[in-house]
Amino acid sequence: MTTTKKTTQRQGFKTGESIVYPAHGVGQIVAIEEQEVAGFKLELFVISFEKDKMTLRVPTAKAASVGMRKLAEESLVERALETIAGRARVKRTMWSRRAQEYEAKINSGDLIAIAEVVRDLHRSEAQPEQSYSERQLYEAALDRMVREVAAVNRVTESEAQKAIETQILKSPKRAKAAAAPEPDQDLEDEQDEAA
Repeated sequence: MTTTKKTTQRQGFKTGESIVYPAHGVGQIVAIEEQEVAGFKLELFVISFEKDKMTLRVPTAKAASVGMRKLAEESLVERALETIAGRARVKRTMWSRRAQEYEAKINSGDLIAIAEVVRDLHRSEAQPEQSYSERQLYEAALDRMVREVAAVNRVTESEAQKAIETQILKSPKRAKAAAAPEPDQDLEDEQDEAA
């Protein structure tokens, strides 16, 4: 095998590089190795997902077809952060169908789609509590987004999470809710003044 053929198969990915694998999020290529499978030599990316304590081997020739990609550009991260500050768009369909759509968006590896899930499933303290499955999907989407924002902006995951939470609070509806005093508080204040 010539080096040009190997380089083409590797599609610009190299050892030490952080990548996004759709079903698992941000990982790092720790090695490129050859293995013999059924009599064929196969070149594989060895990808480590340290947070999940998992290692994945992906044939270099299949990287594009499985959706493996380089980290998002900073401009795309900015668009994703703008997306979560937008108005939540929740369809009036059955939860099971919405849950499937959210899961598909999370596993697509598309940062904007993941940001939409974070935006749509976020609940403030004043809103009704989420169901267990809603909370699971929200946390999965938030985790994926935090990891990629942290890797792209070269910050810690907690700094990335703070940036995301700050953006969420900029949402038009959430900004109004944060500015308005709680209704019970007004009533208590009026009762105190009357006494």
